[in-house]
Amino acid sequence: MQKQAEYSSMTSMNNVVDGWFSEKSKLWPGQAMSLQVEEVLFHERSKYQDVMVFKSKTYGNVLVLDGAIQCTERDEFSYQEMITHLPLNCHPNPTNVLVIGAGDGGVIREVVKHPRVEKVIQCEIDEKVIEVSKKYLQYMSKGYDSDKLEQHIGDGFAFMNKHKKQFDVIITDSSDPEGPAEALFEEPYYQLMKEALKPGGIICTQGECVWLHMDLIKKMHKFCRRLYKVVDYAYCTIPTYPSGQIGFMLCSTSPDTNFREPIHKWTNEEKKKLELRYYNADVHRASFALPEFARKALEDDEDED
Repeated sequence: MQKQAEYSSMTSMNNVVDGWFSEKSKLWPGQAMSLQVEEVLFHERSKYQDVMVFKSKTYGNVLVLDGAIQCTERDEFSYQEMITHLPLNCHPNPTNVLVIGAGDGGVIREVVKHPRVEKVIQCEIDEKVIEVSKKYLQYMSKGYDSDKLEQHIGDGFAFMNKHKKQFDVIITDSSDPEGPAEALFEEPYYQLMKEALKPGGIICTQGECVWLHMDLIKKMHKFCRRLYKVVDYAYCTIPTYPSGQIGFMLCSTSPDTNFREPIHKWTNEEKKKLELRYYNADVHRASFALPEFARKALEDDEDED
């Protein structure tokens, strides 16, 4: 996931004190995630953001952008597998997929190994993130070698404006909603994704955290229901994201979509071949069972319509 901390002008090294990296932001006030640093492997400012990779004591290599943890080798698979296979396994035939962002390569790894995917296009604005991930996050970025992948270095908005009604599934692995990334959490962006979908298409986007951003999730859920036939919200657990949880907004242009029951289910042998470590059909179904406060907030949103 691509996230931005409060002060993009500061370097990630400002967050390393006494051998510990601490992730602080106004988006999660009064709390911080800290990891013990063994060695800083890379630190440089790209054209767009501060990029750092460090080797942690217990979570492997860690990618940090503008002071915010993007992924660690220990727990990245939960997010990557869920944001990918929740939508892909609810589409009857997801042959053509668009991924916005995901420079670390984790989502690409998951998309290209899906048996029904024939082609995936990635739009990532920061080529430096891709370069660094290939060097320091080799398991995450191994999908970059796939023949299924076509890569575009540039803005996802501009790309979708030029490619209407072309994709079965669009996955947005986005920044948190501050600065330029705020636009990725607003109605015009979801309208743009809708226009880039083929009939019956599905989108899945990074949906923030119910413990921290319920008002934003409720707002997004409301405008998504104006645009799409079916809208649902799921989540997964991941220790190094704020509050240990991250959600997914799923939308479909088909009224027949049931996000809570996967169309494509894999045997244990198939899951082993696909190297899945978090996702399975039971986890897929369970990811939509929200805590009561979150369920009620989204239910109340529906009642207001």
